[in-house]
Amino acid sequence: MNQDRPGKPAQPGQRGQPNQPGQPAQPNQPGQRALPGQRALPGEPALPGQPGADRRWLAEAIGLSARCQPSESAFSVGAIIVGADGRLFGQGYSRQSDPQDHAEEVALRQAEAGGSALSGATLYSSLEPCLRRVSRPIPCAELTLTSGVKRVVIAWLEPPIFQPGGGAAWLAERGVEVIELPDLAAEAMAINQALLDRY
Repeated sequence: MNQDRPGKPAQPGQRGQPNQPGQPAQPNQPGQRALPGQRALPGEPALPGQPGADRRWLAEAIGLSARCQPSESAFSVGAIIVGADGRLFGQGYSRQSDPQDHAEEVALRQAEAGGSALSGATLYSSLEPCLRRVSRPIPCAELTLTSGVKRVVIAWLEPPIFQPGGGAAWLAERGVEVIELPDLAAEAMAINQALLDRY
């Protein structure tokens, strides 16, 4: 796991007006987001790994997590997949179209349906990808690895409430670069505060 200032390596344990895919994003309007195939606005850091870009895309993923339907047995998570050229390949959030949906799998499905090659892509997720789950047989960490994504940026590690966590460490052990930006964790955790307070 590599360090990306000001983040730290993970340890075990609305941008753009809707547009045609592949076209540059237009000036943003309140409540509107970039669509798959779009790039960030001119002047905004967009390329994964650039100063400020990881923070920008992760903040966008956290914003998606606020759209989740409430659940008493699952976290609210948002995820975005961005190509090395700064193009948005896919995005999703927990329970987006099915109560069993996890954010990462929704974003991966969208990216793959669009024919995007994910080998140079970065996955931004408001919570580390799950390593274990009961809702479906393949956890998000495994889906991420098999997709070809080589870089994952997260806001916080999964607390051992529903499952033991560990997806970030598992991915790192298999050669995926995992970066945690803990200064964005409070925002991601606030969306899940009712669950955290209950447990």
